Amino acid sequence: MTRLILGSASTSRARILSQADIGFTVRVSYVDEPAAVAAAQQRDQGEELSPAAEAQLLADLKAAAVVELPGLHAGSAASTTVVLGCDSVFELDGASYGKPYEVDVAVQRWKLMRGRTGVLHTGHSLIDASTGARAQRTVSTQVSFGEPTDAEIQLYAESGEPLHCAGAFTIDGRGSAFVEKVEGDHLSVIGVSPAALRSMLAELGHSITDFWSMPSPAAHH
Repeated sequence: MTRLILGSASTSRARILSQADIGFTVRVSYVDEPAAVAAAQQRDQGEELSPAAEAQLLADLKAAAVVELPGLHAGSAASTTVVLGCDSVFELDGASYGKPYEVDVAVQRWKLMRGRTGVLHTGHSLIDASTGARAQRTVSTQVSFGEPTDAEIQLYAESGEPLHCAGAFTIDGRGSAFVEKVEGDHLSVIGVSPAALRSMLAELGHSITDFWSMPSPAAHH
């Protein structure tokens, strides 16, 4: 038996996995993201991480932090636990943009982004908790924005929706009205790519079908 743990409190990621009929439980551990990025840059002699590398680094750290949680290895010897960590970083003009958190920051971001195209990078890290084996995927998707008015941007930021989203936008909520085109894996923009998860599971010797709920016998009649 293999169980999947989603190392994220994101309701969007949980919703995507649920809609794909992928069984999972949620365990979350805190990662100091700014400190982690600063430490990585120091190791690289001050060289800034690319936005894609930053997304993958944080996904790796989130998965690794959950693997270390107490009680994670409880269960039968025949069971296997795999932990999925994800993180998203938006790139515009080569710069990284995470969550804005504040209304004024979100407004500034949108005035910079409108009418332009950026890339949303979502890092995925899957760790087998018993062996330490790891698979990684960074999924990068181009997002082209419309040109919302200053008033629309202000009201959108004040709605609170973009404040906890990488890049200060969503494509599955109010922000979708201001997104003109998505080129790539749109689910990775929302938070997690089932296609990437399938590929990583296969790399670690598992099938995504093992995580589907089995239909009841009555479903065949």
